[in-house]
Amino acid sequence: MHYNTTNNMPMGRSEFRGGIIDYIGRIIVGFILTVLTFGIMYPWAVVIIKRWEVNNTYIDGRRLCFDGTATGLFGNYIKWWLLTLITLGIYGFWLHIKMLQWTTKHTRFAD
Repeated sequence: MHYNTTNNMPMGRSEFRGGIIDYIGRIIVGFILTVLTFGIMYPWAVVIIKRWEVNNTYIDGRRLCFDGTATGLFGNYIKWWLLTLITLGIYGFWLHIKMLQWTTKHTRFAD
């Protein structure tokens, strides 16, 4: 069996190391801020959850890192929202894909 020399994990092994308490705390904080700001802080809530998900993910023993920012997402959020309105909701079918593309663009190995 081959081992990753960085953290002595077997190669080919991927895992997620996040815990439920931390996840629930982020969900609650994100929800409260989104509600109190009438959706303006939604991109921030998304980023704190994405950062937690990605930063707790290990592939082949290597930790992933997320470098996306709320301000970067906010511009896309406004653009996507407007495109969805202009197209009477049709653009909404692409939102999940756009979000996955944005997340992947800002995900890399930490080392």
